[in-house]
Amino acid sequence: MKIQVLRNIGRRLLKEIPTMRLRPYTQIAIGVGAAGDKTFLIDKRAEEIIISGLDESGEALTLISEEIGIKDIKGGGKKILIDPIDGSKNAISGIPFYCTSVAVVNGNTLGDIELAYVVNLINGDEFWAEKGKGAFLNSKRIYTQRDDEFYLIAYEAQSPHKDIPRIIPLLSKSRKTRCLGATALDLAYLAFGAISIFVTPSLSRGFDFASGYLLVREAGGIFTDIKGNTIETFEVSLKKGSSLLASGNKRLHEKALRLLGKPR
Repeated sequence: MKIQVLRNIGRRLLKEIPTMRLRPYTQIAIGVGAAGDKTFLIDKRAEEIIISGLDESGEALTLISEEIGIKDIKGGGKKILIDPIDGSKNAISGIPFYCTSVAVVNGNTLGDIELAYVVNLINGDEFWAEKGKGAFLNSKRIYTQRDDEFYLIAYEAQSPHKDIPRIIPLLSKSRKTRCLGATALDLAYLAFGAISIFVTPSLSRGFDFASGYLLVREAGGIFTDIKGNTIETFEVSLKKGSSLLASGNKRLHEKALRLLGKPR
């Protein structure tokens, strides 16, 4: 699949999804998605646009999406991990930080991701990466942070009472911290060099971070679980399976791992 297919889908999303912001009915759940989370109208509409665009590509694909679950197009083929709206809580609350995330996988694990695309649905920023060819923001090559200063650490806390104490030793060493609420965008801006570290102690599903994984790696960053174990063999599925620690470079990552390993 070529990146232009995903960029065309991104343009369709940007024409319609931003108009749904701040509408009261967007906060009413209309069901439960295949991953077990509540589905809202904005999630459903974004997924419909993505599936329509992929279907028009003419390629045989197997979709793995937060809402619809697993769906074959033209008999099935390469896996496509989709998070129609990453940052759904932000989206339904009117908070302007959410995106669509798509990753193309030629195999069964994260290490098999060959193409990633993230579009910021508020300002239109498009991030993409191709395996072995680098990461890009709006067609310009991007790179992660080069020095080892903790300028800004972003995190996700699915269970704050457990997650935040676990990462306090790391957060306390940063100049600034942010919990922005959209993992794929956090990782995209880390790939751009705007964020030093991203961490989440709770287990995450593949579609939450698959595109961000390739973006970070292709921009020069490091990506493991919070104990430093590789996640390349993480299965591409709807299951939860890994904590996350992404850093701009090896020195940042080693410093973060030391802090996360300290007793609280």
